[in-house]
Amino acid sequence: MKMIVTTCDVVPGQQVQVLGLVRGNIVTSKNIGRDLMAGLKNIAGGEIKSYTQMISEGRNVAEERMIAEAERLGADAIICMRFAGGSVMEGTVEMLAYGTAVKFV
Repeated sequence: MKMIVTTCDVVPGQQVQVLGLVRGNIVTSKNIGRDLMAGLKNIAGGEIKSYTQMISEGRNVAEERMIAEAERLGADAIICMRFAGGSVMEGTVEMLAYGTAVKFV
């Protein structure tokens, strides 16, 4: 069965046992080509597609890692799932996925 991941605090029709917090994260850096193109976009304006792609890929990796942690706990679902992002140092981006792992009872 595929892991249920939801931002809701319940899974409709299910009673759950809380297993605990699960999270997955990734820290990635920009490459020189992306930085150069981003600098040009800052001048001209518009979407910086390479950065959009980098953030999207980061979210996917963080979510996959969070799900893997929940699976190790024997969870059936993750509720209250959220993403957070930030920069840990110049030229890097961190993406964090976190939520509450639960088992159906």
